[in-house]
Amino acid sequence: MNPTDGRGAAIRLDAVRKQFGDTVALHDITLDAAPGSLVVLLGPSGCGKSTLLRVLAGLEEATGGTVHLGGRDVTGLPPAARGISMVFQSYALFPHLTVAENILFGLRARKVARAERDARLARTAAMMGLDKLLERRPGQLSGGQQQRVALARAIVAEAPVCLMDEPLSNLDAKLRAEMRHEIRSLQQRLGLTMVYVTHDQVEAMSMADQVVLMRDGRIEQDATPAELYARPATAFAAGFIGTPPMALLRLEAGPGGACIAGAPEHAVAPAEAAGALLGLRPEDVAPTNGHGLPATVTSAEFLGAETVLRCAVGSEVVQARIPGHQVMTPGSPIRLRLPPPAHLFDHATGRRLPLPVHAPALA
Repeated sequence: MNPTDGRGAAIRLDAVRKQFGDTVALHDITLDAAPGSLVVLLGPSGCGKSTLLRVLAGLEEATGGTVHLGGRDVTGLPPAARGISMVFQSYALFPHLTVAENILFGLRARKVARAERDARLARTAAMMGLDKLLERRPGQLSGGQQQRVALARAIVAEAPVCLMDEPLSNLDAKLRAEMRHEIRSLQQRLGLTMVYVTHDQVEAMSMADQVVLMRDGRIEQDATPAELYARPATAFAAGFIGTPPMALLRLEAGPGGACIAGAPEHAVAPAEAAGALLGLRPEDVAPTNGHGLPATVTSAEFLGAETVLRCAVGSEVVQARIPGHQVMTPGSPIRLRLPPPAHLFDHATGRRLPLPVHAPALA
């Protein structure tokens, strides 16, 4: 495939299972990715995202299920026959080879004709801004330049599917932000189907067309970034996404309706919500001079453009994100205005619950 053609391949995983002895790493994963999309596998360490990527690449053999790339069943094929390229966390550059030799290593191994290799190298080096670095060795490059070489080696293969396993984890925060933009721009320009593994929700939310949030070898939620944020399917998804994440507060029955645990005198939801978990995004909570929910400030974290307050309400903690620099002394009383209940979760299963019909905001 010529990379300017913009024809990524569709990906289909059907009931993929991976087991190491008695340990099940992947539980019947079913997943579809559209051609030319960027799919992020997101989740905490040990959730199975890298194992899933390795099964997709053919580096691990699936215990069960099938893997389809571009409509082909590649379940039993080795990595070289799958039509993929891959970028590793370690970059895996050969220190004794030049940049040009590192980029072309795979093409030489596949015995691509020299004229074709040279044409691809020129095209890829220009695209990645490596034209003037081709004779250097990896030890003479910065971390960002080494990352570009690893990306160039994947791009020069002109495969319709590119797999990335936490490629930015070795970079500093500023360079990570720059490389996120570059990778996303590159993927869109080439039209590649890209599967990107990360535990960093910022990378997932800023880059992805589709986020697959994983937990304990299962898919917790498969959605767009906007849907994942606005309508988390589980309490785990709600607490994983967002900076700071959504607060999950236990609700108890009170005289006037459902109340936050330990604060029975102030109803925050209709009575039928008692026993559930109430989810509150910090940006939806604000201090008020009116008759809001009584709370006590426990800390104030100034982040430059905003201040994040942590406030004790009964036995629970509510966070509020406030614009600008707000000086609050720990122990200070405060009143908070809460929105109408928008996120309720079952306390036992963590699954999202339907919202009550009448859910007035707390004044």
